Amino acid sequence: MSNDAGQTDTAPADRANDAIEAAVGRVLAGYLGIQPWQEDLYRDLHRHPELGHHETRSASIAATVLREAGFDVHDTIGTTGVVGVLRNGDGPVVLMRADMDALPMAEKTGLDYASTDRATDDAQNDVPVAHACGHDVHMACLMAAARLMAAEHDSWSGTYIALFQPAEEIATGASAMVDGGLTTLIPKPDVALAQHVLAFPSGRVGVRPGAFLSGADSMRITVHGRGSHGSMPQLSVDPVVLAAMIVVRLQAIVAREIAPDDFAVLTVGRISAGTKSNIISDHAVLELNLRTYSDATRSALLAAIERVVRGECAASGSPLEPEFELYDHFPLTDNDSAASSRVDTAFRTHFGAEAFTIDRQSASEDFSEMPNAFGSPYVYWGIGGVDPGAYAAAEAAGTVATTIPANHSPQFAPVIEPTLRTGTAAAVVAAMAWLAHPESGR
Repeated sequence: MSNDAGQTDTAPADRANDAIEAAVGRVLAGYLGIQPWQEDLYRDLHRHPELGHHETRSASIAATVLREAGFDVHDTIGTTGVVGVLRNGDGPVVLMRADMDALPMAEKTGLDYASTDRATDDAQNDVPVAHACGHDVHMACLMAAARLMAAEHDSWSGTYIALFQPAEEIATGASAMVDGGLTTLIPKPDVALAQHVLAFPSGRVGVRPGAFLSGADSMRITVHGRGSHGSMPQLSVDPVVLAAMIVVRLQAIVAREIAPDDFAVLTVGRISAGTKSNIISDHAVLELNLRTYSDATRSALLAAIERVVRGECAASGSPLEPEFELYDHFPLTDNDSAASSRVDTAFRTHFGAEAFTIDRQSASEDFSEMPNAFGSPYVYWGIGGVDPGAYAAAEAAGTVATTIPANHSPQFAPVIEPTLRTGTAAAVVAAMAWLAHPESGR
């Protein structure tokens, strides 16, 4: 519709947004009543992290909270996955996901609720464990959002699904839940939602359409030489020299074969060869990590790596062909444009200036494997977790990169407030963009 001046009349859309925001307000009105519980829950989850596919305690807590709120609960999906279904009449189906696993690393935050837990990993190593990526924030926010949605039936209709996923850090949790029968246990979502706490100011919320988180692959390459005594290198094909030449040549792929306006990361994270200083080994192993924002760039990167490795092996006279193994694949997180626009509008209505269009992130996720299995659109966004004053001071000093701990740092620890309040509100606001009754409070 246009007015007499030829301008589009946005009043109906504005009224709908305002009505949805009013419904959001009714749901979030109960937040102050559960905030102390949520903060205690968060500290408990932070203090007791668990590795991927071993999140039995976290999963049990989530299942208990959902059952007590009136959800129909399915647990032990794909090892420790939990999903709760809350049906509230006719309407859309909205799924909100939180990941549960922690990292095998020691926490160095100095917090009074810091983790000192240890665990046995899948290789039977005793390792420290810490929630250094914020999955405890995600769990606490979704449990609180689930309670709030269940307590305010009159402001929305449809089906709200709360899903707690294992093993995101090792890229097997989402596929494990799909393989465990997820698509037959719950109705197909009209939209799937997820969020992640990141190292920007707490209180802010950012979403963007299209490619948001990079696709990722790890690659193990074994190159073969000819072993010999360290004093007789002329009898060898030295795999250490071969590996070194490969590393140097690999650096040119991104610099010279990927377009400047495209994106790719190629990191050699590990090289292993030999057992003693005077023994020339007969093989070396390189482990690479790759990040891309498109399948075409990924294919070009993989092809270039193989070409370089085979070429260097031939140049060195390697007696055997190299071996390539891809593992730990994370799919591209590619937000649906229409659904992202809907979430962005809801965020800007609720959070005002604190809502923004976030930059693409080079980190990776396996969340999208679940909505992809249903054929459902999805939206994944970021929330800030850094004390706003500390971030502003670091930004003014130009020291954000060196003084603000990011995810996977042993010092990473989101401030409790306003991080939990913001994450809980974001989970509710995004879901209500589909589920809210815009016409009245009913």
